[in-house]
Amino acid sequence: MNKDRKAQAATVVLLAALLGFGLLRNRYTARPAPDPQDSIYAMLNAARAGDVKAYLASYTGPMETALRQTLNETSEPAFAKYLRDSNAALKGVALSDPQKITDREEKVRVEYVYQDRNEAQVMYLERRPDGWKIARADSEERVKTLIPYATPMK
Repeated sequence: MNKDRKAQAATVVLLAALLGFGLLRNRYTARPAPDPQDSIYAMLNAARAGDVKAYLASYTGPMETALRQTLNETSEPAFAKYLRDSNAALKGVALSDPQKITDREEKVRVEYVYQDRNEAQVMYLERRPDGWKIARADSEERVKTLIPYATPMK
């Protein structure tokens, strides 16, 4: 019996050590940093949900300053409604692969798909300590589409 007890105790200690090692490894294992596209999708999701805090967290620099100024001139519920309403007609979105500009900046072409049109713009993202943030964006341009969204095929 004494040998069995020692074996059980050794097993318990070994399992506890493996569990502890596994937890520590998961805590300190580097996770891949979200890419610029993830930041754009997070911004779009926040806008669709009317999540003002998450939406503003997607931006940096003058764009963030301008958005916060707009929020200061309105109420948070009104800004949230604006975000939801401006994304209500959006049917889909297509993002290009990020193109490196510098070690800290990349650009992504974003195409917005609506029922009656497509629009595209280039977003410039900056790598910050807390992830990629949208620093600036070109004006949206209308994209000529051969077949409008949801057109029945014959």
